Amino acid sequence: MLALMQDVAARVIEPRFRALANHEVHEKNPGDLVTIADHEAELLLTEALQTAYPDAVILGEEAWSEDHDLLDRFQAAEHAFTIDPVDGTKNFVHGSPDHAVMASEIVAGQVTRSWIWQPAHRRAYVAERGRGAFRNGIRLARPETVTPWRGVTSRRAWIGRTLGDLAPLELTWVSCGIDYPHLIEGDADFILYAGTKPWDHAPGSLLVEEAGGYLGTTAGQPYRPLEDAPGLIAAGDESTYAAVLGLL
Repeated sequence: MLALMQDVAARVIEPRFRALANHEVHEKNPGDLVTIADHEAELLLTEALQTAYPDAVILGEEAWSEDHDLLDRFQAAEHAFTIDPVDGTKNFVHGSPDHAVMASEIVAGQVTRSWIWQPAHRRAYVAERGRGAFRNGIRLARPETVTPWRGVTSRRAWIGRTLGDLAPLELTWVSCGIDYPHLIEGDADFILYAGTKPWDHAPGSLLVEEAGGYLGTTAGQPYRPLEDAPGLIAAGDESTYAAVLGLL
């Protein structure tokens, strides 16, 4: 799967990095960008997965934007995959290397394997339930959380907000495929998300869990990729999650 993602990125994403023409970028909604690279990468990944697993439901971000019923089929599926062909599209369009290709495999409602490829950074993150999380083949473990905690958020209205006596919240790296690896590498202690779309969070959730971190909802429940939630807290460990949840 990782080799497939790397091949697709090399073919249709990397050649367009910092080389997009105006007609190759569109708005799905105000401020929500999509590019020709998103569409072509998702098609290639979906076709390969559907050939290998004809009975699985493939939930791609761009496919969902054209067919919202796809999410219902995904939630009812015994076996499914998520695809985010260019996570951090706005970063990609603006020439930032902070973008990623992401995928996850879900069996009986549980993320079992996940993959994140950061083509501009040449970093690959792979996780398998019960077998660990890895960066470029090296096993990862979340550093011990020490105070003062650093919290980041994707909710721009929350930037600068303080929780208790913690430092003000900062902006994330604006790509879940970049954020989650930064969390498990110790560059942040917790992340607050408003959105909970599975293609954004399923891959990183397993990476975090297998590295010793914890992901739960702002309603106090463990994260489950098939369920909607009001918001998410990703943390370096479960005690940090509980403390942040209490402060919220």
